[in-house]
Amino acid sequence: MRHLNVAVLLGDPRLPYAYAVDGVFGSEELEAVERLRTALERLPGYRFSYLDDHAALIDDLRDRPPDLALNFCDTGFRNDWELERDIPALLEILGIPYTGADPMSISLTTDKALVRALAAGLGIAVPNETYVELAADPLVLPSIYPCLIKPNSSGGSFGITRDCVVHDVQEAEAYLRWLAGQPAVADALIQDFLTGVEYTVGLVGNPSVGLTVLPPLQIDYGALDPDLPPILTYGSKADPDSPYWEKLRFRRAEIDDVKWSQLVDQSVKLFRRLGLRDYARIDFREGEDGQPRLLDVNTNPTWSWDGKLALMAEWAGYPYHELLRLILEAAIGRYGLDGPP
Repeated sequence: MRHLNVAVLLGDPRLPYAYAVDGVFGSEELEAVERLRTALERLPGYRFSYLDDHAALIDDLRDRPPDLALNFCDTGFRNDWELERDIPALLEILGIPYTGADPMSISLTTDKALVRALAAGLGIAVPNETYVELAADPLVLPSIYPCLIKPNSSGGSFGITRDCVVHDVQEAEAYLRWLAGQPAVADALIQDFLTGVEYTVGLVGNPSVGLTVLPPLQIDYGALDPDLPPILTYGSKADPDSPYWEKLRFRRAEIDDVKWSQLVDQSVKLFRRLGLRDYARIDFREGEDGQPRLLDVNTNPTWSWDGKLALMAEWAGYPYHELLRLILEAAIGRYGLDGPP
């Protein structure tokens, strides 16, 4: 049987990783890779190799180019998050087809202020927002409280803590100063503190041949200490010592057809306009008026077996290995490759 040779690109567990709580890959990251291997073994017609040694990555790809790269290296080259776009750039240089976003899309969506401006131009509701250069003196401070402060360019909720919701000038300045001291954080956003229902829209495929819209996800903050701001923090994902750890739940959203249709339409517009590819996740949150506003556009969202995208896919009848197959087939179709028989 003919096989499609696929190289799975991953973060390097040998190297430090600044965005992990302990500065290195932990048991959860390693388990995610094992779950991925097990799931991919269930897909007939593919032959998978795994490339996670970044010291040898360029030579490995150049000397043994695969038919397709499954780009799950969301940690960035050498585990430097700022070099996430360098992985697809390398694949472009080497002429290797790959899954997911290209360097331009990653660059655009990394800048949350740019995404907000583009979304507003498309008629999509967005929070009120102020851009802050963290090196400025004096710092730009909020004019209305409470508000939420977050990095302008980061992923995985890095820089989002219980203290990012501020209630006065002292809290705002303290949090901005703290952000300025974090790795690779040069600018920040001051936004409305939205406390309504938080939704996620998952898309798999490409506009030219059709997008599969996954069932909507809603974040349930019901088990969270009521004294804590209801936000999706970094600690809820990565830090067992955080008061948010294992307190947030993801469940299928209860949403009326009209509002859901609007969110899908807006998500597809953003997918097209930002040049996203193969899969994406787009987050919204309601304000006090019940109007969902754009929070974030996630290119190459978390591929882990227990991530939001995998959960939404399961609700749609696609177990984890089938979600991976859909992503692979989206890239195969986009490039016009001969897929597995």
